Amino acid sequence: MKTKVAVVEDSAGIRESWAKLINSAAGFQCVCACRTGEEALQQIPIARPDVVLMDINLPGISGIECTGRLKERLPELQILMVTVHSDNDRVFSALQAGASGYLLKRAAPRELLDSIADVMHGGAPMTGEIARKVINAFRRPAPALVEDAQLTPREEEILVLLTQGYANKEIADRLSVSFDTVRTHLRHIYEKLHVRSRTEAATKYLRASEGTLAAAAPSLSRM
Repeated sequence: MKTKVAVVEDSAGIRESWAKLINSAAGFQCVCACRTGEEALQQIPIARPDVVLMDINLPGISGIECTGRLKERLPELQILMVTVHSDNDRVFSALQAGASGYLLKRAAPRELLDSIADVMHGGAPMTGEIARKVINAFRRPAPALVEDAQLTPREEEILVLLTQGYANKEIADRLSVSFDTVRTHLRHIYEKLHVRSRTEAATKYLRASEGTLAAAAPSLSRM
């Protein structure tokens, strides 16, 4: 079964290029290509893609607002932000809105396709540049959250790896446990943190680590 992908991008050239790339790759199909967020809100619930490539700067509502509204209607939808921007406020706003990953438009075609495949397998793909900023900003642990949620040491270990963008299989390999064991731990983590997804769990942990994402942004800007 092919992975169905939607593209939301106001540049006709980029939109057509992404659609052509997706349709030419084995196992992928572009089912929807939208110029605006408003158009995406109408077409994506009908097309029912598995993954959306979402630009941030769109005419009308922003890609971040569109992401939040789509996630409300389609909670299982995976959204990858693809943009020219790497500034911290946009990164954190996109993640808070429900994005599952964040890539720069200069990413190579293979990286784009690999990221779509990765997010379908539970990963949280980010370019190295973005991932380093996020990880460096949130290195301190969140003992209060862990204690309050009564996470076990293993659950905390898995949660930390999750916030660093590792897919379930990668976490299993790093911890020398089975894939099903990781999934079971993640289910318990979601229940204890009162969240429904990897993104919500990671965001809650990161917010607890630094107080708030907004408070962390100024320190990131000095990197």
